[in-house]
Amino acid sequence: MGDIDDALERADEEAFTREPPKSVQARVNFLLSKLKTTRAVAELLRVSQRSVERYRKGERKKPPKPIADRIEAEVRRRWQPRIRKQRRQQAAATTGITVETRARFGYTAPIGTTDDPRMRRLTVHLPPAYARRLFDAQQQGANDQQLRSIVAEGLQEIYFKDSGHRADNLEVELQEIDYLDVSF
Repeated sequence: MGDIDDALERADEEAFTREPPKSVQARVNFLLSKLKTTRAVAELLRVSQRSVERYRKGERKKPPKPIADRIEAEVRRRWQPRIRKQRRQQAAATTGITVETRARFGYTAPIGTTDDPRMRRLTVHLPPAYARRLFDAQQQGANDQQLRSIVAEGLQEIYFKDSGHRADNLEVELQEIDYLDVSF
């Protein structure tokens, strides 16, 4: 996963109406309800099938940290899919998304202006069309660079070009991300 994927995942988790299960046993049972077999859960978590059975029965309560982290991540990824879908549909149709970032932006600009990349901190609300493109690209398995280009295009049009009111020939590239957060 890249910066944009991680930010979208965090934004999805803000929509949760209930907390995911806390105990390892409850988490493994939740994964089992979604994947149906202990073998599928074991392959997902990269552990033995017997380990999954022990976690499921409560015989083993404290997995090693890397395994516990994988269990938590997989549960969070599958938790409340309808709530996530509704929030994404709303963002793509009416509300749009807000991108907060500290990143280095590169510019291609007309002669007589600067094209030095510089670090900027921005908080920009992007319209629903950019949210829709971003969600569609992520769902189709776009890599981080493709997602970055969609975000950069949105920031270029809304912030740098002021929705077409200035800097017509400016091209913006998102080069180096210090942090990026998305909300919708």
